Formats: sequence, structure tokens, C-alpha cells
Amino acid sequence: MNKLLIAGHPFDLTKTRLQTAAPGVYTGAVDVVKKTLARDGLSGMYRGMVPPLLGVTPIFAVSFWAYDTSKKLIFAFTPNRTSESLSTTELAAAGFLSAVPTTLITAPVERAKVLLQVQGQGGSSKEYKGVFDVMRHLYREGGIRSIFRGTGATLARDGPGSAAYFAAYEVTKKALTPAGSSPADLNLGAIIVAGGTAGVAMWALAIPPDVGVGNFAAGILKI
Repeated sequence: MNKLLIAGHPFDLTKTRLQTAAPGVYTGAVDVVKKTLARDGLSGMYRGMVPPLLGVTPIFAVSFWAYDTSKKLIFAFTPNRTSESLSTTELAAAGFLSAVPTTLITAPVERAKVLLQVQGQGGSSKEYKGVFDVMRHLYREGGIRSIFRGTGATLARDGPGSAAYFAAYEVTKKALTPAGSSPADLNLGAIIVAGGTAGVAMWALAIPPDVGVGNFAAGILKI
């Protein structure tokens, strides 16, 4: 997971800056990269990486725990079932529910990450020395409420996104499973395809609310 984060963070920084910048600051993704490298060097592309590095393990742990727990709850609340397998709708519901506890970790992580990513943008001076400096500043500014600003927007993004992710993952695995076999027997290639399909499905729904998450986290929008 950490290797994936290291490889993907420059793209995330580019996305965040495009989402939060004032009109005219950048002409596109390539312009973001050029201006970031010119101002901060290669290390600038990895600004704000520490918060997700610290948060990725508990976020994924809580997400998958909550997904399994949500599936058990669905079985518990539907005792008179005609099938031992969850439907696609039920899988999506379990995925959505998994985002609820996960958001309690994701929201402050996103808040710190975005603030570190956008500082210095548009010629403004840098404010924060690191993730802990961000948290101290936010707490002094408005207490716990400030740290968790944008939680509603994060859930609006991660709820549908997680629903699409887990449903697409399970459905794709089922589609790739030969007749008479179990999804647990799928090879690595099939699992990768399922994971890739799930990621595409998630971001197809999550990108529009993700713009709101970035703006709330950066303090551009208020709650």
C-alpha cells in the first residue's frame, strides 16, 4: 500500500491543486507539474504525503473490517433469505456502510494532506512545517471541529465510492470465476483485473464530490 501511495501521490497532488486553485493559476495538469517542480523541485511533488502514509494502514483496516461487519449485519437483518449470497445491491450497501467509520480517520487525514499540498499555490507563502504543525494550527484555529471540517463531504465521496468499489470488485470476481469454482481460487491476474475494475467504478462516482472534499479541506468552502 505504501508503494502504491508513493507512486500515486504526485498525481494526487496535481489533482488537488487543479481542484482548489483559483481560475487562471494553472492551464492544466502539465502546468501544475512544471510550476511545482520549478518552485519546489521534485520533493514538491510529494508535499502532503506524510498524512496518508500515517493513515493508510488504519484506513484500509477499518474499511475492510467495516465491510465484513456490514455484510454480517445485512445477513442478520434478512433472516428469511432465499439465497446465501448477497445481491449486488446488498454488496453496494455494505460498501457504503463501510465508509461511515472509515470517514472518521479519512477526514482529518484529507484535511492535513490537502492543506500541505496547496500551500504556496498561486505564489502565497508557506504556512505549515509538517503534518503535526497543521494539526496544531487547526486545533488552535477551531478545536476538533476545525480538524474534522469536511467530514460530511468526505462521506458524500467515500460512501458512494466504497459502494461502487466493493460491488464492482465482487461482481468482477464472480464473472471471472469458472463454473464450478470459487472466487477464492482465482489467480493473481484475475484479482488484479477485479481490483482495477473496482477502482475505475469507485472514481467514476467519487471524482465530483472529491472536488468538494478538497475545497472543504483547504478551507475554501466552510461548513
